Amino acid sequence: MTSTNIINGFWLAWLISWTVAMIWSDRTDKRDAVGAELFFRVFFYVGLILLFAFPAGTENYAQMQLWRFEYVTNSVLVTAVAAGLLFTWWARIHLGRLWSDRVVKKVGHRVVDTGPYRLVRHPIYSGLIFAALATAIQKATLAALFGVSVITLAFGIKARREERFLRSEIGENAYDAYARKTAMLVPFMRVGR
Repeated sequence: MTSTNIINGFWLAWLISWTVAMIWSDRTDKRDAVGAELFFRVFFYVGLILLFAFPAGTENYAQMQLWRFEYVTNSVLVTAVAAGLLFTWWARIHLGRLWSDRVVKKVGHRVVDTGPYRLVRHPIYSGLIFAALATAIQKATLAALFGVSVITLAFGIKARREERFLRSEIGENAYDAYARKTAMLVPFMRVGR
């Protein structure tokens, strides 16, 4: 089994388990704008298509493999993908019934600043970006590298939107205190609010 097949298997297992776990969530009290969510989803899915739909080959420049790795480097990248996806699960389980795949306020919503949320304000996004980056490096195609760039941009935009929404819904003071001490997406990197 190739490292590409293992990585694809990790992503598939994550997707299936994540979809099944969507039923484990509290009732939504308020939602953010549908148009903004649609914008995120279009960007995100375009990024995923670029990351996964164009296998390495020589058919065109976007699919040409830019580099090849030996067994050890591929193993490190497979481990990095697994670590990123496991990080999302740690965050998802820690968030519990407050989790949603959309920007919403749940009944009883509060700032969660423990577990992985102590390291970054958006650990699910961080884990997915990290796993996508490791996937793109392993695939080594322009399409995959562009795909991870689009995914990163999509999550960056969604994270900012989510923070504006949460500040207005659960209080600017509570969220700002959390934001001052916790990085947004990359641990230990606090840039701005």
